[in-house]
Amino acid sequence: MDEERTHGPDGPGQRWSHQPLPWLHPREGQDGPDPRSRAARWPWRSTVLLTALVLVGSNFAAHAQEGQRAPLDAFARVLLVLASGLLLWRQRHPVAVVFGTACAAALYLGAGYPYGPVFVTVAVACFTAVVAGHRLAAWTALGLLWAVHLLVAHWLYRWLPPPGDDQASYGQEIVVAGWAVAIVAIAALVRIRREQWARERAERAQATRRRADEERLRIARELHDVLAHSLSVINVQSGVGLALLDSDPEQARTALTTIKSASKEALDEVRQVLDSLRTPGDAPRAPAPGLDRLPELVEQAARAGLTVDVAGRPPRLPPHTDLAAFRIVQEALTNVVRHSGSRHARVRLDHGGGTLRLRIDDDGPATGADAGGSGNGLAGMRERAAALGGTIEAGPRPEGGFRVLAVLPTRAGENR
Repeated sequence: MDEERTHGPDGPGQRWSHQPLPWLHPREGQDGPDPRSRAARWPWRSTVLLTALVLVGSNFAAHAQEGQRAPLDAFARVLLVLASGLLLWRQRHPVAVVFGTACAAALYLGAGYPYGPVFVTVAVACFTAVVAGHRLAAWTALGLLWAVHLLVAHWLYRWLPPPGDDQASYGQEIVVAGWAVAIVAIAALVRIRREQWARERAERAQATRRRADEERLRIARELHDVLAHSLSVINVQSGVGLALLDSDPEQARTALTTIKSASKEALDEVRQVLDSLRTPGDAPRAPAPGLDRLPELVEQAARAGLTVDVAGRPPRLPPHTDLAAFRIVQEALTNVVRHSGSRHARVRLDHGGGTLRLRIDDDGPATGADAGGSGNGLAGMRERAAALGGTIEAGPRPEGGFRVLAVLPTRAGENR
């Protein structure tokens, strides 16, 4: 069926083109095996079964219509086998097969042979052509066959076998037309339904990829915030320890103790993030950090040489908002330690009107080009705020230093 997969659906003003049908090419692994692997196989079983059905059924039809139609002879059986055998190519060349079966049926009809299962071959070919997107070809083939039937049944019957044949009734033509319309309509419904299934599969696959991307971003933010803060503390304290190792061993011991504590906290939080990967869907073993751990954050900053003043009391927040607020304050203080010459920072919490305002200020000056931190930290803060429907503003203050201002919704219904 590889060649059949290259045919496009027909439309207004479009001929039987050779363009790919996206709905016939879902990616392998999304919903079972790739249809193109099945397309490489020939429909031998169904074709043999249909050929047997047509031959046996035509014999029964010949006995039932004996004396009314011409008896089956070798030419009739050749036509029956030809019409049925063409169905072996119906999935690779649906347009050629639908016209071929229609022509074989027209010759069979014109020769005066009994009405019977030969028309099943045309029905199967038309069905396959419509499902493959060649509705115009199917309509044309059926129209040509019907036109031949009209000529034979109402005009050429005088000269064609069987001798003494009478003109067919026009009621029979209505039945034939209804039969043709029903075939094409059912095939069109099958095609529409397949397209709907393909769209649904694509939407499910896209949703799965989007969830995976969101989860990767979440884990990346968590790891960045945890490691950046802890490593900043470790970096500062290791510098203090090295500087005081000989002159003040006791102070160096304190620095090493701080390094040990910060590294243990970082390992615990990294382990918690990794546990969520190993056991997806399970509840975390430890609660996610929130603003209730703000005193610990202030203490960690003090170990790194940064004095932090906190104004305001943290309100009760939904878990996701609480975690985002904590990580935003943590990242902002980490940036002060890493990128600001100031050893003093202020954190202010304002709660009211369904929002939480977090403001983190330092007095600067910046010790490098990245005054408020590099792109990843600020990007992570913005992503956290945007995921909740909030905003982040970060930039230099007019009076000097740097400010991070976060506005987060505190009502669960406002979170996105």
